Amino acid sequence: MSHAGPQTVVPFEHPGEGKRRAKSTPKGRQIDPKASQEVEFLLEGKSRRRDMLIEHLHLIQDRYHQISAAHLAALADEMKLAFSEVFEVATFYAHFDVVKEGAPDIAPLTIRVCDSLTCAMLGAETLLKELQNKAGPGVRVVRAPCVGRCDTAPAAEVGHNFIDHATVESVLAATKEDDTHVHMPDYVGYESYVQQGGYALLNSLRSGKTSKEDILKSLDDASLRGLGGAGFPTGRKWRAVLGEPGPRLMAINGDEGEPGTFKDRYYLETDPHRFIEGMLIGAHVVDAAEVYIYLRDEYPACREILAREIAMLPPGGPTLHLRRGAGAYICGEESALLESIEGKRGLPRHKPPYPFQVGLFGLPTLINNIETLWWIRDIVENGAAWWSIQGRNERHGLRSYSVSGRVKNPGVKLAPAGVTIKELIEEFCGGMADGHKFHAYLPGGASGGILPASMNDIPLDFGTLEKYGCFIGSAAVIVLSDKDEVKDAALNLMKFFEDESCGQCTPCRVGTQKAAKLMETRNWNRDLLDELSQTMRDASICGLGQAASNPLTSVIKYFPEEFAPQEAAE
Repeated sequence: MSHAGPQTVVPFEHPGEGKRRAKSTPKGRQIDPKASQEVEFLLEGKSRRRDMLIEHLHLIQDRYHQISAAHLAALADEMKLAFSEVFEVATFYAHFDVVKEGAPDIAPLTIRVCDSLTCAMLGAETLLKELQNKAGPGVRVVRAPCVGRCDTAPAAEVGHNFIDHATVESVLAATKEDDTHVHMPDYVGYESYVQQGGYALLNSLRSGKTSKEDILKSLDDASLRGLGGAGFPTGRKWRAVLGEPGPRLMAINGDEGEPGTFKDRYYLETDPHRFIEGMLIGAHVVDAAEVYIYLRDEYPACREILAREIAMLPPGGPTLHLRRGAGAYICGEESALLESIEGKRGLPRHKPPYPFQVGLFGLPTLINNIETLWWIRDIVENGAAWWSIQGRNERHGLRSYSVSGRVKNPGVKLAPAGVTIKELIEEFCGGMADGHKFHAYLPGGASGGILPASMNDIPLDFGTLEKYGCFIGSAAVIVLSDKDEVKDAALNLMKFFEDESCGQCTPCRVGTQKAAKLMETRNWNRDLLDELSQTMRDASICGLGQAASNPLTSVIKYFPEEFAPQEAAE
C-alpha cells in the first residue's frame, strides 16, 4: 500500500491581493518519512482495522525493542487514527516501551525480574539488585509483575525467554543467547491428539450425532463452573449467550495474570488440543462464527504452540484470531479483555449490559477461561457422574491447584475439589520444604486473602471460603512458612494492585496507593485501613479494586500479632 506524504498547505490569498504571503507551516505532528517507511514495511499485507492497533504496536516493539514517537505518529497516520489515541493505548500497557521525543533510546536487551510474592519470597529482590549492578551496557534490568512461573521461582525473562530458578549467572548467560528464539516445551501435537480420540466429540457434534442440548445437559449435570476465578456455571453461561439474537462471537480469556496462577500455561504447554477442541465445541454450540483467543504476553511459548497447532486443523469451523496481551493484569477482567481485543486501553466496562448481551464489537459474546474449556471433552465423554464423584469433603469435581511457595514439590496439582490445604501439602506436594514450618497460605491468589496454618481444614472450593473473607478464585495456592512475614506478603500484594490498577476509578486508583503507603509504616492505622478497604470494596468498578484489600484485612483479622497496633494518641 503506497503512502501519501503530508498534504501540502496552499496559502490563502484574498481576492485582489497583489503581495504574495509567506508559505504557511502545516499544523500538527509531522510524519517522519523514515519511520513511515518502516511502519509501512511492518504492516505490509496486514489489516489496518482499528482493533489491530495493539498487534501492530507489538510489531514495532519486537523489531526495534522500543516504540519511538516517530513510529507512533507514523502508525497513527497509517491506521487513520489520532496520534493521541495511539499514544494512550501504547502507554497503557507495560510491555510497550514508548520513548518520548528527545529521550535516549532504550537498551536493546531487557531483563525482567519477577517481584511478585512467590519470587519475592525466594530471593527476587537480591537477584534484581545484583543484575542491575552486573548486567553491563546494552542491557536494561527492570522489575516485572507475576510472569506465571511461580513453581520455578525466582523467575526472570531475557528477551522472550524465561529463566527458571534464576540466578545471576544463569540470567547473564542467557543474555549471550538468541533472545528472539523461544524455547519450546514438549506437548501433544495434532496427530497424536487425534490418535488418542481427539476431535471425535467435535466431529460428532458437527455431524448432528451429538446435539447441542446433549452438550449443555452434560455441563449442567456436572455443575462445571468457570475456572478463571469467577466460578459462574458454564452451562448457564452458554445458554445465556445462545438466548441472545445473533450474530454471536466467542472470546477466550488466556490472560492468566493473578500472582500464583500458572495452570493455563501448564495445560497449553502439555495438551493444547484438549483446550482447542473444547473451544470449538463452545463456538459451535453458541453459533459463534469468529473466536478471539486473548493470551497474555508473558506466554510466548504458548502463543507459538497455538499458532502452530491451529494451522494444523482441517478446514471448516469458526475463524480463529490469536491476540496478544501486552502486560496488563486488569485485562483478565472480562470486559477489560474485550476492550483490549478491540485495540483499546483495558478499562473495565460498567455493567449492565453484560458481555453475553453486548460484548465484543457490540455483539453477544461467550467468554471462557482456558482451563474451563480444557475439561469439556472429558466431562461429556466420561459423563457428568464421573466428574461429580471426583470431589472430596462433600465437594464435586476436580481442580487444578497452582501451588507455589514453601512446599517441597510446587506445581500444578490436579486434586479433588474440596481438598484442604493440609491434604494438598501432605498428599500432593510432598510436604513442606526442608527447614520450613507451615505458617500461612493464600487459597486463591493475590486477591483471595490470607489464612493462618491453624485454619488448615477448610475445603478449598467455591463457596467454602467466603465466610472467612477469602475465596478460591483460580485456585492459586501460595504457602508461607515460619520464615516469612505475613505483613510483608500483604504489602507485596498491595503494591502489585497499585501498579496494576487501570486508574479508571478513584477508589481503586487512590485506594491501593494510600493503602500501600499506610502498610509501609511500622504501626498500622487499623481504623483508617478498615475505612479505606470498605470504600474500595463498595465503590470500585471491577474486581481488582473490590478484592485488593482482602490480604490486608486478613492480616488484621487473623494475624494481629504480626503488626504493631495503632499507637494511642498522646
